[in-house]
Amino acid sequence: MSNPAPSMKSGPIRLALLDDHELLLDSLASWITANAPEFELVLRVSTWLDLVHSSAFPTDLVMMDLQLRESVSIGARVRTCRAAGAKVIVLTAIDTQADRDSAIAAGAAAYLNKSQPMTEVMAVARTVMGLDGTTSPQPAWRPLPTGAKQVARPHLSEGERLALSLYADGRTTGQVAREMGVQYETAKTYLRRVREKYGKVGRPTSSRADLIRRAAEDGYLT
Repeated sequence: MSNPAPSMKSGPIRLALLDDHELLLDSLASWITANAPEFELVLRVSTWLDLVHSSAFPTDLVMMDLQLRESVSIGARVRTCRAAGAKVIVLTAIDTQADRDSAIAAGAAAYLNKSQPMTEVMAVARTVMGLDGTTSPQPAWRPLPTGAKQVARPHLSEGERLALSLYADGRTTGQVAREMGVQYETAKTYLRRVREKYGKVGRPTSSRADLIRRAAEDGYLT
């Protein structure tokens, strides 16, 4: 006997975010709160233990970073969430076949690259949760969108990459300069060049949140 199609959930989908980069977590949370009213962000945490020990867990959906500082495999994390009744979307800046296979085998509903626009990520989330009326199983992994704008990655010098990484990790321009051992104006120039190079390939960096997203997408976060 086949299982009945899942009924549409009344009210917003309870969502949890797990990412150990605090500034990126804030950026994702702000975007979802402002642009995805179908989802209620009830939990935003930077560690796996904070997620599973929270009184708000399990949520309807968990969006989690593939790579955490904690030594808990992606497979174990996905299986724990699924056993508790939460669906899982895995977000990653580094896509490997082994990690993808592990996440999917454990029951992840989707495996997405962080370079995909948030509009597309949340469209997948809506499909996963049946908000678009879809009840049949969906592909557990979607490749990056094709096209120059989505995949274009500017060439950054060593100094520009380090300045971006430090700045996106929460340092001020002055702190970036001190950690790099350069003058303030030099650090400022590095960051200006980073913004210019990303702007030329159609990837905005007008705000710190934008820079954090670009650093996450291209693997520059520490």
